[in-house]
Amino acid sequence: MHTMNKRRVSALALACLASLGSLGSTALQAQGLRSPGGASQGLGAARPPAATLPLASTPAGARQADYIVAVVNSEPITNNEVRDRMVRVESQMRQQGAPIPEPAEFFRQVLDNLITERALVQQARDTGIKVDDALVDQAEANVARQNGVTVTDLRRRVEASGMSLARFRSDLRNQLLLTRLRERDVENRVRVSDLDVDQFIREQEGSTEQAGMGINLGHVLVLVPEGASAEVVAQRQARAQEVADRARKGEDFGALARAFSDAQEASSGGLLGLRAADRYPSLFIESTQALPVGGIAGPVRSPAGFHVLKVVERERAGVPGAQVVQTHARHILLRPSPQLSEAAAVARLAEYKKRIESGGGDFATLAREHSQDGSAKDGGDLGWTNPGQFVPEFEEALDALKPGQIGEPLISRFGVHLVQLLERREATLSQREQREMARNVLREKKMDEAYANWVRDVRGRAYVEFREPPQ
Repeated sequence: MHTMNKRRVSALALACLASLGSLGSTALQAQGLRSPGGASQGLGAARPPAATLPLASTPAGARQADYIVAVVNSEPITNNEVRDRMVRVESQMRQQGAPIPEPAEFFRQVLDNLITERALVQQARDTGIKVDDALVDQAEANVARQNGVTVTDLRRRVEASGMSLARFRSDLRNQLLLTRLRERDVENRVRVSDLDVDQFIREQEGSTEQAGMGINLGHVLVLVPEGASAEVVAQRQARAQEVADRARKGEDFGALARAFSDAQEASSGGLLGLRAADRYPSLFIESTQALPVGGIAGPVRSPAGFHVLKVVERERAGVPGAQVVQTHARHILLRPSPQLSEAAAVARLAEYKKRIESGGGDFATLAREHSQDGSAKDGGDLGWTNPGQFVPEFEEALDALKPGQIGEPLISRFGVHLVQLLERREATLSQREQREMARNVLREKKMDEAYANWVRDVRGRAYVEFREPPQ
């Protein structure tokens, strides 16, 4: 028996941002939270932005004279855009210990991804998809919260990195546009039959491959600057060795990560999240594959520096555990309309929250009177739900709450929510529930494949003109 929790993973993305379930029971079908088809989004798809701060940008003095390197349907991409993105991606890849391509190939890869991104954003805009400032504000607040800083501090760090706040918010807006485009054009097309589920479970249960395992690693990175002297390298290695020694003696790994790690996940105790082995750098898997749960590896060297790793958890990927942590929550949903903008809905729910917390209002009563969801008659009560049953943006908000706590107004694909977590509990899944979770995992995989094919189609239909640099 083990507990299977829905974890958020910081994906290695070609941007300074990238990452973030579904519903199952009949009682929830009428609610404005149901993910199309009842599945969660795939890890490789465009999603609500994750907690990744811009780590660096091209220093102002080092910037080259700008020029156009490509045109996508009459919209230019400049050399400095590509260079800025390369710096941010390289910083993330070094933290993860991933190999950096040769400069010319790296430039080509980043430019190719920017072209695809630009074509998709144009598709979203041309078909009328919009993201207003209230949703961008929410995404910005999420990035700040997940990095353990205030929005003011986040903005200060963005600008200190050399990236303008306008560019940062534009990137957030584009990622949100792509999320909504995916929801509309891809998710409803994916179907999973009972035969698909049966075959998937058989394949997973029969797999003995390392890649078939889900692994959650703790990670401490001690950075080594490029061109560091032998003395500096030795100092950094000694620091990493101290972490490894203390971890092996039983000290709390999360506390060590927060105190010593230079990686972006340090604030969350160094946890990288449960994911398939092939989604980790090969260095991490090779270093930990012979270790038991709880084992410590390292220090191991990569181009980024020295890594100390802990095997936190292993489980067969895609085959649900017998137990899960369930949540019991309630919400009030307001659906934006020509008469009620998203910003106005956010303001109205913020006022409800203030009234409830001051004792001037009752959550259930306000839900019955104002919520535009099927749960309104029950005071907004959503009942007990399993991990992955809500759409990612809703579930992420729930994950951040303590029992009894009311979150800030949340914008999802269905409207604007005021969410209260009532309680959590461990529960044993029935066979039907285990099959439903397996169905969601399989649908997630199929959705990634469908999304990749759809992206290639959009890119193939875009007019792309490459420009030579000026002589």
